[in-house]
Amino acid sequence: MPGDEAPPAAAAAATAPLPRAERFIWLTARVLEQRRFAFHFLGGDADAVDTALGSYLNDDGGYGHALDPDLRGPLSHPLHTAHALRVLDSLGRCAGQRIERLCRHLTRVSTPEGALPVVSATPHGYPAAPYHPVYDDPPGELLTTGPVVGLLHRNRIWHAWLFRATDFCWERVESLHHSHPYEVQSAVAFLDGAPDRARAVAAADRLGRLVRERRLAVLDPVRRAEYPAAPGYAPGEQLFPHDFAKRPESLARGWFTDEELRRSLDFLAAEQQPDGGWPVRRRAWAPGSSLERRPIATLEALLTLRAYGRLPAGVSRPGPVAPR
Repeated sequence: MPGDEAPPAAAAAATAPLPRAERFIWLTARVLEQRRFAFHFLGGDADAVDTALGSYLNDDGGYGHALDPDLRGPLSHPLHTAHALRVLDSLGRCAGQRIERLCRHLTRVSTPEGALPVVSATPHGYPAAPYHPVYDDPPGELLTTGPVVGLLHRNRIWHAWLFRATDFCWERVESLHHSHPYEVQSAVAFLDGAPDRARAVAAADRLGRLVRERRLAVLDPVRRAEYPAAPGYAPGEQLFPHDFAKRPESLARGWFTDEELRRSLDFLAAEQQPDGGWPVRRRAWAPGSSLERRPIATLEALLTLRAYGRLPAGVSRPGPVAPR
C-alpha cells in the first residue's frame, strides 16, 4: 500500500552488513552475545556484558554452563576460561580479585607441567563435542594454555601459575614442526601477549613460514579446494589469513601480503548469510551448540572487519521501517 514502504535511506541502511547482523543477533543470540554486540556496536554498557558473563561463573573461580558451546553442562573447564578472558579483555576488565581467583582455579586444574588441558578431568556424563574428548588424565595443550597465558600477559597480570605455564607455551611454540590451524591460532594468541617481544617476533616469523609451507592458511579463497582440511577437521573447515591475524597489530599480520589479506577480508565480508549471520565452518554435532556458535562467529567476523576498517564504528539507527 502507498506509504507502507520504507524511505530509500532507511531501506539501504537495513540491507547494510551491521543492521543485518544486528537483526540476526536479536533473533538468535544468547544474552551474553546480545550484550556484547550492544557494547561493541551500539554504545552499550560494559556492566551489562559483565553481568551476563557472570552467570557462567562457578564457585571454584572457573567458568562453565556451556560458555563455550562445545562443552555442555555446569562444570568449569579451561576452554570456558579462555572464552571468558577474551570477553573480559574486550571490556578492559581483565584484572582484580576475579582474575586472582581465576588464577588460583587454573593452578588447581593444571597438569604437572603447569599447562591447561582442553577439558578438565571431571566426572563423565555431560555432553561434549566429539573433537574435545574427556580423559581421566588429560594432557596439557597449547590449544588452551596459549590463549589464556597470552591474554593474562597482555593485561599485565602476574601470578605464580603464569611462570610454569609461560615456559610450557614457549617450549611448545618453539618446537612446533607439525601443527594444525587451531593450534597455530593459539600460538599466535600467546605470542601476541608474551612480554618478551623480541623472542615473540622471532618465534612468530618461524611459525609463519611453517603456516605457508604446510598450507595451513587458504591464501586464495577462489582456490580453496586446493587446500585440504587438516586431519580430523570437517570438510571445508579451513582457516584464512584473517583467522590468524584477527587484528592488524597481530604478529601474524606479517605472514601475509596485502593482496592475500585483502582477498581474505573480501571473502569474510561476503560470507555474511541472507539471515545476517556468519556461518560456522566446524563440524556440527548438537543443535544447541550450532545455534549458539553462529552469533559468536558473527561477532568475531564483525570485530575483525571493523579492526581492518571494513565497517563503521557502530550502527547508525534509521527510523523504523514500516512492516510489510
